[in-house]
Amino acid sequence: MKHTLAILVVNRPTVLSHISGLISRRAFNIDSIAAGPTEDPKVTRISLVVECEEEEVDQVQKQLAKLVDVIKITDLTSNKSISRELAMIKVRARAENRSEIVDIVNIFRAKIVDVNRETMVIEMTGESDKADALIEVMQEHGIIEIVRTGKIALGRGPESAREKDDN
Repeated sequence: MKHTLAILVVNRPTVLSHISGLISRRAFNIDSIAAGPTEDPKVTRISLVVECEEEEVDQVQKQLAKLVDVIKITDLTSNKSISRELAMIKVRARAENRSEIVDIVNIFRAKIVDVNRETMVIEMTGESDKADALIEVMQEHGIIEIVRTGKIALGRGPESAREKDDN
């Protein structure tokens, strides 16, 4: 099962590599990892998706909590949360199929962010399944490149990950 963890850490070099190293040493696969600043410039939020069993995710959380720079860990998998992913897809776009590509982009509520004589770049934000579906549909047009951010997630409701105490 895939588990989504929100990890608040002290914003300093090497924290991300320590976290990814700890997880890989335990032989868990990191499905996606995304890090960025929070409302506090001294704190970084890491959204981590790891594939493991329920009892294993508890072990992952305990191991991560031992790291000095980890402030808080929240498992958003079973909590009410909102998750998104950004994908950019460069596809072949000849004059004869451009309108079909534009129609598909509109159906997925994505947008075209670059166009030239031979290609288009599509930007899509949404659930990971939505990105997968758009990529599958675009295969017939000839995908040149894909880049995806990985999942980012926030808990629903008024409290923040910093205030909420899951322990």
